[in-house]
Amino acid sequence: MKTLSITLFLCAFISLKMNAQEIANGKIPKRVYTTKKLKTTPIIDGSVADEAWDTVEWSSDFIERDPDEGTAPSYQTKFKVIYDAKYLYIAIRAFDENPELIQQRLSRRDGFAGDRVNVLIDSYHDKRTAFVFTTTAAGVKGEEIATGNGSNFDASWNPIWYTNAKVDEQGWTAEMKIPFSQLRFGKAKEQIWGFNIVRNIFRKNERSIWQRIPNNQAGFISEAGELHGLIDLVPQKQLEVQPFTVLQYDNYPKEAGNPYRDGSDFKVNGGLDAKIGITNDLTLDLTINPDFGQVEADPGAIALDGFQIFFEEQRPFFVENKNIFDYKFANGSDNLFYSRRIGRNPHRKANLSAGEFADEPQYSRILGAAKFSGKTQNGWSIGVLESVTANEYTEVREINEETREEIVEPLTNYFVARAQKDFNERNSFIGGILTATNRNLDGNFSELHKAAYTAGIDFQHNWHNRDYYVSGNTIMSHVLGSTEAIQKTQLSIARLFQRVDATHVEVDSTKTSLTGSGGRIEAGKNGGGNWRYNAGFVWRSPELELNDVGFLRQTDEIILFSEVKYLWQVPTKTYRNIEIKAQQESKFDFQGNNNQLEYKLEGTVSWINNWSSKLGFGHVPVNYENAYLRGGPRWRFADKDFMYLSFGSDKSKKMSFSAGYVVRKTEENVNNLEKYSIDLNYQPFDAFSMSLNTEFQKTIDKSQYVTTTDFDNQKRYVLGEIDNQTLSTTLRLNYNINPNFTIQFYGQPYISRGRYSNFNYVTNATASGFDTRVSMYNVSQISENNSTYFIDENADAIADYSFDKPDFSFVQLRTNLVARWEYIPGSELFFVWARGGSRFDDPRSSLSNGLRDQITNNKLEDTFLIKATYRFVI
Repeated sequence: MKTLSITLFLCAFISLKMNAQEIANGKIPKRVYTTKKLKTTPIIDGSVADEAWDTVEWSSDFIERDPDEGTAPSYQTKFKVIYDAKYLYIAIRAFDENPELIQQRLSRRDGFAGDRVNVLIDSYHDKRTAFVFTTTAAGVKGEEIATGNGSNFDASWNPIWYTNAKVDEQGWTAEMKIPFSQLRFGKAKEQIWGFNIVRNIFRKNERSIWQRIPNNQAGFISEAGELHGLIDLVPQKQLEVQPFTVLQYDNYPKEAGNPYRDGSDFKVNGGLDAKIGITNDLTLDLTINPDFGQVEADPGAIALDGFQIFFEEQRPFFVENKNIFDYKFANGSDNLFYSRRIGRNPHRKANLSAGEFADEPQYSRILGAAKFSGKTQNGWSIGVLESVTANEYTEVREINEETREEIVEPLTNYFVARAQKDFNERNSFIGGILTATNRNLDGNFSELHKAAYTAGIDFQHNWHNRDYYVSGNTIMSHVLGSTEAIQKTQLSIARLFQRVDATHVEVDSTKTSLTGSGGRIEAGKNGGGNWRYNAGFVWRSPELELNDVGFLRQTDEIILFSEVKYLWQVPTKTYRNIEIKAQQESKFDFQGNNNQLEYKLEGTVSWINNWSSKLGFGHVPVNYENAYLRGGPRWRFADKDFMYLSFGSDKSKKMSFSAGYVVRKTEENVNNLEKYSIDLNYQPFDAFSMSLNTEFQKTIDKSQYVTTTDFDNQKRYVLGEIDNQTLSTTLRLNYNINPNFTIQFYGQPYISRGRYSNFNYVTNATASGFDTRVSMYNVSQISENNSTYFIDENADAIADYSFDKPDFSFVQLRTNLVARWEYIPGSELFFVWARGGSRFDDPRSSLSNGLRDQITNNKLEDTFLIKATYRFVI
């Protein structure tokens, strides 16, 4: 199979080269709009009748992009652009013969609902990065930074700018006023910027565009038109200071005798954020004692496989411009920079004696953080981040009422530097990253790395009108610490050097450092014609370690992958577009074992009525896992087949839905799964919307890992049959008084219950049949007493070993009610009520009873928070 994967990769690459020579270059001519300096300043009220706009002519002739690319749109759009010393002004007229049908849906900022226009400004003119300003027919604003030539849109960017919109008898109009201080551009007598405008007619799910970009064209920003006529612009250095104040009251169940849990707490906090334009290209962001109190809670999750769970970053300081620091080097969530390591929960808990209580910190305080980032006119993309978290202490109240402090997290410095350079007329780039984590252990915390460093180089080259590409990266990691810390790293589930059947790794208890590598190489075709394909490989050496400031799930892996897809992009009376793709993936470890072979076929259809559907099938004839037995031998999973199906209705309607189904069947029914999901969206009127997402998953696994124990100088890897059922529901309500005042509710009850039976132990981990891989305990060998199972394996009436009953039922409720008022641009008031709690319930209860008890019978914790910010623009 390894030879087959390599052959597929080589064939795809050769085909890529041949097609690059055969396909003719059919590039669309660039459109140019020439702006002029204004004579009088327009009032930004949404009306374009102001005589200030008479300075320039209208530009129009938009062309449809979706669904029927290259044809005339249902209704035309036109625009004007003027400027003065500090601002860029844009007027838009969106014609519509049925103005009463225009969707004026109110939403929060960046809601992107209803009829809207997007203005794309590539002021760097690097053909890869753009600022996108959006105005809806209801006057709701949105902003994004687009990177990767339009492959990634980051809505976390919140500049100060002004907009308004009006609906009239001809359709609707919009005005924008964008400060040059919020854009980035170099020095030139006349600026030439990439420029495009996209209009969305929501009820028709139709997009039209000023500069035509065929759907088969690779890239979006590189194909934009151009804005000329910006003469003698003076760069506006940005200086913004935003102090904040937070009042917080917590109410929770009182714990008898615990002085730290007396039922309520009140806190006052404050801090400062600042944004300083060092040059017009580069910005310094600072934060002192940042507050993340209004951040939405993480969704509920349980990891039965032992690996860490990835959660998205939600804290504003780290979310903004995160694309600059992003370095996904392999597949999945692996990344050299995972900002949630900064301010994480402390590594230790206090050592408590009977009758003692502790005031445990929930996170490590961030003393300060700074980001220096931006992109220069000559193609350099630069990002530098520095952050320091404090020594964290737990206060312990002793039996004699005296207190002591125990340190639970050391002072830690985090540093990240990222750079990329464009060249070859912006068709290529090369970049690098460096991260460093340094801890002040001060003779303590021998279990932690004293220092951790990673470095990487990445590149991409595009050719033939960007239809073809080759990209790649390589990384190195180096961690240092005590012999205890490095041995702990070797024994962690991501590595497991102690595996009994591993011949290529072993635990070295004398090491004080560890060095590893990883990377990804890929080539393919992503534009032109109807065919797309790619192939490549990924590797992670056994010694690789990123988890001090990055995210790494597993090491010791080599992946070979290939994909081919065919696109139907011209609409018919039945569909808008269709995509069918086939994928193949093989996984090996560094010992040469073939651990997985997977084939997948998937089809996606967008129907002419704006419904969508997806159907996929997969087959896994080879499936092994090195880490499954937590240091035991390589485990063979049963061969499996899976299928997934989803479909959804027209999202432009007031009521829409999507539903999904996943099923997995394995040989001998060892590990079967079914998952159902449904997502309902309803907007009864423009100011109010709601969504309800419900997921239910049931897994029956006869080989769920339970524990490892000793028996007669042998290891016993104990497994059991688990009936695992998980139910979660997420409700979101949004009410918008106006575009600047929104009320949002988020609620998620979650329960995951596991019941175990039919316990067994591993006898031959890689045998072909399940009955050969394990041996079942009979009724005379296993007994239960007081939630503990006792095993008398040799039947001598004496227990040989025991393990705790693994049944569980984890229940969690998270709710969040937030009122947000942007009382002036960039300055906000938040009123937050968060309510929730989590606990382990009786596994014998049903899912519905467990959720009901958590919501109605269990005492929950409440947090009330008021946060005020004011942005000074100097």
